[in-house]
Amino acid sequence: MSEKRQITVRQMQGGQSGTVIQISGGHGLVNRLYALGIRPGKRITKVSSMFMRGPVTLQVDRSQVAIGFGMAGKILIEVD
Repeated sequence: MSEKRQITVRQMQGGQSGTVIQISGGHGLVNRLYALGIRPGKRITKVSSMFMRGPVTLQVDRSQVAIGFGMAGKILIEVD
């Protein structure tokens, strides 16, 4: 059985997919991400991000959502 890597959304490359493992943050952050459809067990794909900082665009189900750079650092992903 092969081990899968765990990284944050911030560390993902464009076009890379994975499954959300954990969201580390306060209750408000978790609720906001849940409202966008980002929750543990959900499969997401990183569409794009800015060069240094700025919004990170994710594909969740059939929609695209943009989250802040700080938020992206609090979402732990198990990469495919």
